[in-house]
Amino acid sequence: MKLSYCIVNTDGAAFLPACLEAVRAGPEGEVLVLDNASDDGSGEGADIKLERREGKAANDSRLLREAQAEYALLLNEDAELHPGAAAALVRALDDDPGAAAVGAQLVSSDGRPVPCAWRLPGVGPALAVATGTQRLLVTQSGGTRRREVGWCQSSALLVRRSAAEQVGYLDPDFFVYSDETDFSKRLRDAGWRILFEPAAVATHHNQLSTDRAAEARRLAEFHRNRDRYMRKHHSTVERLLTRALWVLAYLERAALGSDRARMLRHARHELVAGSGEDIREAAAARNRAAARRTLPENPPAD
Repeated sequence: MKLSYCIVNTDGAAFLPACLEAVRAGPEGEVLVLDNASDDGSGEGADIKLERREGKAANDSRLLREAQAEYALLLNEDAELHPGAAAALVRALDDDPGAAAVGAQLVSSDGRPVPCAWRLPGVGPALAVATGTQRLLVTQSGGTRRREVGWCQSSALLVRRSAAEQVGYLDPDFFVYSDETDFSKRLRDAGWRILFEPAAVATHHNQLSTDRAAEARRLAEFHRNRDRYMRKHHSTVERLLTRALWVLAYLERAALGSDRARMLRHARHELVAGSGEDIREAAAARNRAAARRTLPENPPAD
């Protein structure tokens, strides 16, 4: 079997049907849906149903282990493959036996291409962001040519399962955000390449961006995991210098009036590595509440 479609669904009732419809229109393959303890009923019929909500890295790793095909196409439930996208991704890995993964060009709900491949984080990329040259020196998506990149967003990422197994899959310490960055870094350290394929296009509806109530948790999770990545792969000096450059970049953007309040929140979270409740902690609280609801009112005596 050549291809397994691996979809993680978390309360994706508004998006999962379109995701599955696009999958069915693509090349034939195994389809695995993991429901991440959804509360909106969208998990009915999932192949894997979790009782406790877990992080994206853990969910993707579970699907990579369960899949039977040579390649596994990791998909968010709010990602919708365009015609020919899956075939183009498969062709990219077929053409390059040294490539472990290839990412699609993501577009927004209104069809605009969005950045989705970058150089791996470090002092150099952070300096480029602080000096306003990130589009030239850090962002690696766009254009029309397949190319090697540092890492790709995993909303639509085709993975060679043998390579994933070699490096131990995704690190569950990254609940969400920086999970695919760390995965790509470890694959590259093991001698594999990461590719970006602009001929493969997928709409990423990015459902979390519309959940304003959860923005603070997302920011905390994002910055904590970027700091976790830097602690794992870089020296203390590099980590602190990178943090300082990112804080400077956010303050510069705030001064220029680019969503000032949000940029200042980013700067604060970057400075203190994501203060406040994050997505992992919110999921743990949700799991505790769900467990309490399932406890019997009068438990049997010992």
